[in-house]
Amino acid sequence: MPPDGAPSGHSLFGRILYAILWVLCRTLGVSVLGFRHRFAEPLPSKGGLLILSSHQSHLDPLLLGLACDRRLSSLARSSLFHFKPFAAVITALDAVPIDRNASMVTAMKAIIARLKAGGAVTIFPEGSRTADGRLGEFKPGFSVIAKRAGVPIAPVAIVGAYECWPRTRMLPRPGRIRLEFGPLITAEEVAKLSDRELFDECVRRIRECDERARAARDAVTA
Repeated sequence: MPPDGAPSGHSLFGRILYAILWVLCRTLGVSVLGFRHRFAEPLPSKGGLLILSSHQSHLDPLLLGLACDRRLSSLARSSLFHFKPFAAVITALDAVPIDRNASMVTAMKAIIARLKAGGAVTIFPEGSRTADGRLGEFKPGFSVIAKRAGVPIAPVAIVGAYECWPRTRMLPRPGRIRLEFGPLITAEEVAKLSDRELFDECVRRIRECDERARAARDAVTA
């Protein structure tokens, strides 16, 4: 079922549009992209939550939204909101508008505000899509965001989306995509760890998720 429990700030149009898009995309994702996912433990159903994911393709925010039982926010260039029909869609999908010319501090403040308001926000710590399907270098800003917002972290790895939609293709193609969610790093753990310790722990868990996701996908295709 589509995620419910939408915050009161969502319009009726936004909730209906989100539900329609969720059902349509979930059907296409399972039938065409071989979409499967697994959780080490259930995600919190409410309250701020930072989801840290590997980044394989343009499909990633959609895939994460389809896997979770709550609505997720991700970053979007503010210029995308200028075209009203498209703005209506990405607003319904809880996109957080970020000015491309804004500083990193401004972007971090917007994310922290959404988290403190009880939202679930997705961040791709690699910063950009993978060039070859493998994990890239992680950037450390997310540890500051999690500690300032005082929220738990859900590590997740996406495998197979790169093969479905690599940078060199205009459109996606059929394939097999696996999402692997690792154990939560609780808000208490986030508070206890230093920025560096938290960064290292998150990277370690995402790498473990990546290994499990690849093993699960390969077991199906073997």
